Amino acid sequence: MAGMDVSLKEMMTIDGAVGAAVVDYGSGMALGTLGGSKDLDLQVAAAGNTEVVKAKLRTMDSLGLKDSIEDILITLGGQYHIIRPITGRGGKGLFLYLALDRARANLAMSRHQLRAIEEKLEV
Repeated sequence: MAGMDVSLKEMMTIDGAVGAAVVDYGSGMALGTLGGSKDLDLQVAAAGNTEVVKAKLRTMDSLGLKDSIEDILITLGGQYHIIRPITGRGGKGLFLYLALDRARANLAMSRHQLRAIEEKLEV
């Protein structure tokens, strides 16, 4: 099992990573962040992506979908943003957020690595 600091460091080793966070989507607060830039404020991203997760969960509920979210991908012109709800013990209500430079990232590998990090994370 890995702690939050170790998991954030592992997320930042993914090719193309520019910012990583562990976010509580109940409050919209980032519990931990690493990376970011003047153009990527991870606290603002955490709060904004909380609304994305909540909206998707409401929509799934309205549709009667009895499934779980594996990840949510937002594709921008120059970046990928991956939101991965934590399903392990103690992770209820949390998600991993990873922003990637699209020119340097391999999306399939990034998703695979993020899943492995999520499986090891102990909050």
